[in-house]
Amino acid sequence: MAKNNSIYSKPIVFSVIVTVAILIGTAVMMVLPMFSSSMHPKLEKLKPYTALELAGRDVYQENGCFYCHTQTVRPLKAEVMRYGEYSKAGEFAYDQPFLWGSKRTGPDIARIGGKYTDKWHYKHFNDPRKLFQGSNMPGYGWLADYQLDPGETEARMKALGFPYTKEDIDALSDKTKLDALVAYMQALGTAVPKPPKVPMIAAGDKNPFAENANAVSDGKKIYEMNCAACHGIDAKGDIGPDLTDFEWVYVAGPIGDDTLFFMIADGTKKDQEFEGRKAKGGMPSWGEFFGKKKIWSVVSYIRSLEEKK
Repeated sequence: MAKNNSIYSKPIVFSVIVTVAILIGTAVMMVLPMFSSSMHPKLEKLKPYTALELAGRDVYQENGCFYCHTQTVRPLKAEVMRYGEYSKAGEFAYDQPFLWGSKRTGPDIARIGGKYTDKWHYKHFNDPRKLFQGSNMPGYGWLADYQLDPGETEARMKALGFPYTKEDIDALSDKTKLDALVAYMQALGTAVPKPPKVPMIAAGDKNPFAENANAVSDGKKIYEMNCAACHGIDAKGDIGPDLTDFEWVYVAGPIGDDTLFFMIADGTKKDQEFEGRKAKGGMPSWGEFFGKKKIWSVVSYIRSLEEKK
């Protein structure tokens, strides 16, 4: 009987060859591409964190904020409707480590940047329940008592390879940990272009619930739950402007119901024009959260306050 010299008759040699082949294939298919720039995309608008923002990211990690808040919006309709555009790989190029999180005791904050004003964030960190009734988030106002350590911050920046100048580092000396955390919040999600919004109504549309007592009552409840934290329980202003002084967008004189609807539905941006008046920005959009009927009800309630004036 002839001796079988086939590789299949040599199990040890065969196993070694197969293992080497698999390792080579793995390296070619998975390891080498990781060193390719195409595997590390950056969004066009993405910028490295400023010195203050990166210091705020450290504060965010130090206090375990990622235990309760995620920073990734999944491509699911419900999440996109609530939080905004779903997360893209290219927006995390400067995040080391990633802070995506996995548990939402609190809402996702991947798109929080620019949604509210700095003043809103300071008030929220100081006492979350003043802005969200029933919130179980602890207060972080005490962070304002702790100054940033520029030397410590610089060491962390060098470890991550961020290119900051001495002036950038020195500018941190008069900043607190709370200042840094607010700056970090305002940077989140700003590299992702916001999709154009489809108007919920047409310019010139009339309020279908004008002078409707039930709508005024409903609007008051909606206002107290969602708007009073910024405009005051009496609507005479706090973070947001007074809604009872006949002054709209910092100019005396009325505006149309349709314009008021647009401001509530879409929010305001700096220098955005409303009937020839320029807004200062900082009001978030409520359109997707409220819906058309609730917004008109809030408009009705605000108009009722004007009538009482």
